[in-house]
Amino acid sequence: MVRKLKFHEQKLLKRLDLVSWEAASGNLAELRVLRRYRLQRREDYTRYNQLSRAVRELARRIRDLGEADAAFRARCTAALLEKLHGLGLVSSKHSLEQCEWVSASSFCRRRLPCLLLRLRMAQRLRDAIAFVEQGHVRVGPEVVTDPACLVSRAMEDFITWTHSSRIRQHVLNYNQERDDFDLAC
Repeated sequence: MVRKLKFHEQKLLKRLDLVSWEAASGNLAELRVLRRYRLQRREDYTRYNQLSRAVRELARRIRDLGEADAAFRARCTAALLEKLHGLGLVSSKHSLEQCEWVSASSFCRRRLPCLLLRLRMAQRLRDAIAFVEQGHVRVGPEVVTDPACLVSRAMEDFITWTHSSRIRQHVLNYNQERDDFDLAC
């Protein structure tokens, strides 16, 4: 029987995962990505890592197809590169070699807070995460409150402030584009 933890013990152990303690220790690359992109859940990193491994494995299998399957190989290569380019994980659709460079960081760069930095809607990643969590940002017509939301290249153009956002009002005031009628709705 284990006793119940006291408040200060719970506070110290709040962010500690006792189940996967051994897996988390010693992995400097993982810690570097978690800190750089401010991932709040370790499971996100492991999922991105699994996906990137699957992409690299699929690219290797397509590359290793024989010359007898040249037409099938070309179709699969084009489909894979089209999908990865649409997601924003590779920069161009010209070569299967780019699939070898897909990593967990590639997925992290497509998260909504990182795109807010790239679009200059936030100055720091911490601020961008706070804006998303507080509901100031929408992608298309939907308000997104999860910072782990991956945004494709097609949806990247539709990232805007919500209509009721105070940040949007400050930006409009600064640019002297504020319309009292629009902000009243």
